[in-house]
Amino acid sequence: MSERSLVEVFPYPVRKEWNKWELRGLVLLSLTLQTSLIYSGHRRKYIAKRRIRIFIWCAYLLADWVATVALGLLVDRQGSCGSGSGSKECGDLTLMAFWAPFLLLHLGGPDTITAYALADNELWLRHLLGLMVQTAAAVYIALLAWEGSLVSFLTVPMLLCGIIKYGERSWVLMSANRDQFRDSVLADRDPGPNYARFMEEYCLKEAEGYYVTAVQVDDGNSLEDDLENSNSNGNSNTTAAISVPNPDATTLQIADYFFETLKFKRLFVDLILGFHPRDVSQSFFEKQEHNTAFEVIEVELGFAYDVFYTKALIIYTPFGLFFRLATSFITLSVLLTFVASMNASSSHERQPVDVVITCILLIGAISLEVYAAIAMLFSDWASLWFSRRSMKSPFKRLVSSQKGKRWSNSMYQYSLIDFCLCNKSSSFQKISRVINPLHTRIKNLSEKWETMRALKHVNVTPEIKSFIFNHFKEKSTNTESDLKMLNTCRGAFSLQTHKSYGAFKWTVDVEFDHSILIWHIATDLCYNLEKNKRDEDLHWYHYMTSSKQLADYMLYILVMCPFMLPIGIGMIRFRDTCAEAMVFFKERSCTSKVEGYEMLGQVSTKVFPATVKGDRSKSVLFEACKLAASLNEMCSDSGPGKMWKMVGDVWVEIVGYAASQCRGFDHAQQLEKGGELLTHVWLLMAHLGITEHFKIEEGHGRVKLDVT
Repeated sequence: MSERSLVEVFPYPVRKEWNKWELRGLVLLSLTLQTSLIYSGHRRKYIAKRRIRIFIWCAYLLADWVATVALGLLVDRQGSCGSGSGSKECGDLTLMAFWAPFLLLHLGGPDTITAYALADNELWLRHLLGLMVQTAAAVYIALLAWEGSLVSFLTVPMLLCGIIKYGERSWVLMSANRDQFRDSVLADRDPGPNYARFMEEYCLKEAEGYYVTAVQVDDGNSLEDDLENSNSNGNSNTTAAISVPNPDATTLQIADYFFETLKFKRLFVDLILGFHPRDVSQSFFEKQEHNTAFEVIEVELGFAYDVFYTKALIIYTPFGLFFRLATSFITLSVLLTFVASMNASSSHERQPVDVVITCILLIGAISLEVYAAIAMLFSDWASLWFSRRSMKSPFKRLVSSQKGKRWSNSMYQYSLIDFCLCNKSSSFQKISRVINPLHTRIKNLSEKWETMRALKHVNVTPEIKSFIFNHFKEKSTNTESDLKMLNTCRGAFSLQTHKSYGAFKWTVDVEFDHSILIWHIATDLCYNLEKNKRDEDLHWYHYMTSSKQLADYMLYILVMCPFMLPIGIGMIRFRDTCAEAMVFFKERSCTSKVEGYEMLGQVSTKVFPATVKGDRSKSVLFEACKLAASLNEMCSDSGPGKMWKMVGDVWVEIVGYAASQCRGFDHAQQLEKGGELLTHVWLLMAHLGITEHFKIEEGHGRVKLDVT
């Protein structure tokens, strides 16, 4: 008896239909994925929700896979069925060969997303190899199916469009690669003034009997002068417009000036800036309000997102615009020619299904080009271009008035105590105890799932932005030594300002993750104990709410984004603290959150917890309770306003320290997740000069000889 192959399990009619529709289905699916990506790819810039990221991730990975598999099926179909119109089972092979250039177009990807994550830019060589292999496959398919008909000739210009699109993607991935991007933002080699010639002239004049001195000449320029020089071909009123902080066009010009002209984009690859960018940036931001400052930073980070994750590096250049017009014109011409040829009498009849699919591919390609053109016209890059032109038109006003979202303007919230109170009776925990061999893995999955469920979203309010901006704006006026100290302080500077460093020194002179956990739990306890007294009319209300939100946000960073913080044992401390909190609530049969907070607030901490517990467990639960008790005592003595102002300042300093210690590349990584408040604070501090990325020892002028 002959063995029955596995594929024969499916009936012959099913296999027949599958062979007929698998290629057609993959081609249509590829177009659908491209449509989804071009519509939703850019939205992750300002949407932080996970479901949109999961959808885009699936579409991004499937798009390349589907197009590649479809090309492989086309090669197999052309080789096994031969050239010509083909049979009903094989389909119209000539038309199917015409689909190969469209698959190249799809592999080129939409303008709104070229990389899902920064790691994709590092794999640009893989995409370049894919370009060569897939292009060779498409050309091979076209040659096998060549029959001298109009459809065969139309394949050639569409192949050119596909190669351009795929080549654009490979070029952008290469340009956004970390090494290539670093090389592109480095200044040209500068040997500096000719010292040897200067000293020759110096010695010559001195030998002639003159008294010679080297005099320093200042050549610094203001922000207005630099903007006027950089926009010399644009509006002559640019300098006057700089004093107006609100118009969006002016904000775009300022952001572009900082990002491109002063090279603040170097911070994303951890390069050093000179003294001139620091002085110009400080002088501008110290005169602004928080809304203008954060808006400029939003635009800058929007430019950074476009550079790292989209085709902005090429489509907003003369070559990019030429290629875009060329591909659009070619595709439209091919569509009109194909439709006209199908209406005319043909030497042989095409299969209607394949004709319809071909028309769908052509119309889809044109639609994607139109959508990309509209998105490009209403982008910040186009608004910036129009703002530099003196022409007046309704279209310019329409484009300039369109102000879309640039980031999610939100932050995640994560409360350790709430998590422990809700997680002590998790169903996953119960199942994991039953299945002993898989206990550890299921427990870890359980904790991950419960952690994600415990996350909440809140908007970054203007009060928080104002609080953060005013804090760092005030500190930016300090001396150079104080600015350097701010980069290493994690709350000590604020405690000294409030004359409380002696009482709370032990909370900040520990490892950073240790300090975050202590202050997070203590802030949470104090907030919930004061919650019933909360009233928006109280002058310290916004200090309390801002402190609570920043505390929950920093715990989210510690647990979910530990790579943004200095190396430590944060997760170990977090897990041990959670374990101790769950034991505490379980022993006391705590049934509600209010009861849980009250029980923790009643724990006596006269003896320091570490003295009793030792160093076996890294839990900091009762150290936090001790801090909360001290804060409540301060609240009773000095009033809640002073206490919450101090707590808020400590949290802003903690956020600033975390932001400054995170590498620029990791900040760029978060842009594709809707953006992080931490990234905005990082760039704000850099603009205010509170960063280690400035070379402040450099001289402020040139030297000339003074001969007397």
